[in-house]
Amino acid sequence: MTGTILIYGANGYTGKLIARMAHERGQTPILAGRNADKVKAVAEPVGLAWRAFDLSDPERLDAALQDVAVVLCVAGPFSATSRPMADACIRQRVHYVDITGELDVFEALAARDMEAKAAGVMLLPGVGFDVVPSDCVAAHLKRRLPDAVDLTIFLSGSGSISRGTARTMIEGVAAGTRVRRDGRLVALDRAVSGTCDFGQGPRSTVAIPMADVSTAFRSTGIGNITVHIEAPALLQPFLQPPGIVKSLLGLKLVQNLLKFQIGFLPEGPDDAARRSGHAVVVGVARNAKGETVRCRLRTPEAYTLTAMTALDIAGRVAASEFKPGFQTPSLAFGADYILGFEGVTREELNA
Repeated sequence: MTGTILIYGANGYTGKLIARMAHERGQTPILAGRNADKVKAVAEPVGLAWRAFDLSDPERLDAALQDVAVVLCVAGPFSATSRPMADACIRQRVHYVDITGELDVFEALAARDMEAKAAGVMLLPGVGFDVVPSDCVAAHLKRRLPDAVDLTIFLSGSGSISRGTARTMIEGVAAGTRVRRDGRLVALDRAVSGTCDFGQGPRSTVAIPMADVSTAFRSTGIGNITVHIEAPALLQPFLQPPGIVKSLLGLKLVQNLLKFQIGFLPEGPDDAARRSGHAVVVGVARNAKGETVRCRLRTPEAYTLTAMTALDIAGRVAASEFKPGFQTPSLAFGADYILGFEGVTREELNA
């Protein structure tokens, strides 16, 4: 028997994509968010149930989860939403999954592993493009090279980003670049540049504090992890700001001003852009002897893939396919999980 899925943040860009996909597949999640009018406007045209509540009201939050098996949280920034929602899920013994890519959120949820196990619930952040494909790549490379000590993940997307992603990126730039070194999180004074062939020749990349620095470590045990994104020359100054600029970006007033300006951007890529787009993940793992394994994963456009994987994982968990405690996508469903989705291919670059 399958339990009820509640999608919180359903009136946002990605939430609406997931709700539409659920309706097209005959699924009936409950849609939810803070603003009743906005959630209702998404739910009623597709005939889905809805409810409105604020995460700052624990009583209403607990009441909203009474008949729910799993929460799919798609409301960002997750630095603000994940803690109160995870608190309620643990109190009500409801499974928690989200689509965050925020490194600190993963670390905070991982620290609650024993608490979640005691409640019999699963905490599985990152069930979208962050970090399902890259986590599966990491686990696959570890399987190919069991004694790997170093892992680099390269990400390339196509098309524009949503307002929520832009707001998260502003917070990330201010926090600076972090990597995993000898099992520990380390902050770099300045982001590292590199290159990667995503399938059409070498492209410039820059290291960023993506969630794989947290998840791949737990999925593979590899102690040295760096994550790069494709970064054209014009974009690199924004991803590698001088120290004084980074300090300014950390000021609350500056953060609020930039996030306000983001509100004037398009909500996210339109249907045509998503249909024509794609994303690529390249992974490189090395052992202490210098032996190297590589693979390249091509997927549908990032937001389309997020809707696909998030809905699938929420459905699996609602049908009791889960492991209690903190999990990563590959720990929960295996290194080859991502290959089950239409439009996903994996190429071994040195079989």
